[in-house]
Amino acid sequence: IVGLGTIGKGVAKIASDFGCKVIYYSASGKTQDVPYEREAFDEFLKKSDIISIHAPLNDKTNNLFNKEAFDKMKTSAVLLNLGRGPIVNDADLTEALEQGKIAAAGLDVLGKEPIEKDNPLLRIKDSTKLVITPHVAWGTVEARTRLMDEVYENIAAFTKGEARNAVV
Repeated sequence: IVGLGTIGKGVAKIASDFGCKVIYYSASGKTQDVPYEREAFDEFLKKSDIISIHAPLNDKTNNLFNKEAFDKMKTSAVLLNLGRGPIVNDADLTEALEQGKIAAAGLDVLGKEPIEKDNPLLRIKDSTKLVITPHVAWGTVEARTRLMDEVYENIAAFTKGEARNAVV
């Protein structure tokens, strides 16, 4: 896991519950009070079978996954970027996928959105190597139903003069 905030911790817990050994990399250098091992970036890349990114974009994460990073990853590794697009260099990821440096990638975010016609990722035609879900991976029927239920409950509470989900 890259980015062990609320979402990253949730993903780590689910992965752990499924029997995965979870390790994490902290771009900020902070060690979290969690039952997972923190690794230096190079070790993290070498050890990881699946890398799931949930980090914010900042000076330390911008272009973090580039040619040098892909060269250190397992050829069987899968990269998932659910954080911010520019954390992964699209051109370098394309090269890594085309050359078999990593096995596959799943992206819910891209370096530049909406995707441009000349984005090199569009060259990847093998859906076993690349899946792009531009900001819609959250949109399952269940998630949208829950969202609408929350909207309804908030409106109902408001009409009764009640505070609900209020940030104070």
